[in-house]
Amino acid sequence: AEHQHTRYNPLRDDWVLVSAHRVKRPWQGQLEKPPPEDVPRWDPDNPLCPGATRANGKVNPQYEGTFVFPNDFPALQPDAPEPGDSGHPLFRAAAARGVCKVMCFHPWSDLTLPLMSLVEIRAVIDAWAELEVELGASYPWVQIFENKGAMMGCSNPHPHCQVWASSFLPNEACLEDRTQRQHLRQHGVPMLLEYAEQEARRKERLVVENADWLVVVPYWATWPYQTLLLPRRHVSRLQDLRDGERDSLASIMQRLLIKYDNLFEISFPYSMGWHGAPTGPYLEEDCGHWQLHAHYYPPLLRSATVRKFMVGYEMLAQAQRDLTPEQAAERLRSLPEVHYKQRVK
Repeated sequence: AEHQHTRYNPLRDDWVLVSAHRVKRPWQGQLEKPPPEDVPRWDPDNPLCPGATRANGKVNPQYEGTFVFPNDFPALQPDAPEPGDSGHPLFRAAAARGVCKVMCFHPWSDLTLPLMSLVEIRAVIDAWAELEVELGASYPWVQIFENKGAMMGCSNPHPHCQVWASSFLPNEACLEDRTQRQHLRQHGVPMLLEYAEQEARRKERLVVENADWLVVVPYWATWPYQTLLLPRRHVSRLQDLRDGERDSLASIMQRLLIKYDNLFEISFPYSMGWHGAPTGPYLEEDCGHWQLHAHYYPPLLRSATVRKFMVGYEMLAQAQRDLTPEQAAERLRSLPEVHYKQRVK
């Protein structure tokens, strides 16, 4: 906890430098603006609200639950042409096709996942699984991700996520596929199933747990309050979750996200996403080395206004963090599970 050291990340096959003593240094850098607390529940000019008109002229239905629609400005399109041959191996290109969708979690703009009911969060989980099945029928990778807060590049405060399905396996998917396959071959057990069992036993990085799931600040965490959400049972994809596991997933997500908001008493920014076994042609292959999991990457370090920047050494050498994962987990674990906005004052 006092001396710098490096830790190995077996999922990414790389290392992180832990320099816990650096958190004591005075901060004279950039201060962020805390997220606004006065988001209107409905705004006719917000393109994600029920009944609003989007940039392409389409009008949203008066939806009352989740709402999925094609991204009006997609990064991937299904009919992109093949790139031409550059004629040199140092200038390679490959086809990239796919579809991008947006999913609104709730009709109210002033509501985020930790403030939603368990029934409403369960509806989000079911919609995620349905999209995984729908898009995964033909595409090898379906990336579900949520950017929460302007600090993480989210341009709209309405509660929503994105789902990108691609004709290729992205870099992170390829990396996790290789490392998990190698671990199973060498040790005879899926990496993240074994890791979850170890963390449940050690408890020093445990944040929250229930009968089906646990959340830890991973031993190799890079971001200050990064967490990893893991099932206790061996399960490869979201759509493979049992009914009870989906209910308990809604519960543990709510508990984690309440703790996040309570940490600095703001709507806590983060980027999160699900990683599971590839789909499309991989549905016919043995993907037993894969274990479903979700990554949460929040940027805040010391307060609602001081964030961790991934620059300099992190970009040019390797990842570095300013407090130990154990310290971060202890702080998150000790926080109340009643949202600060809902406490009796």
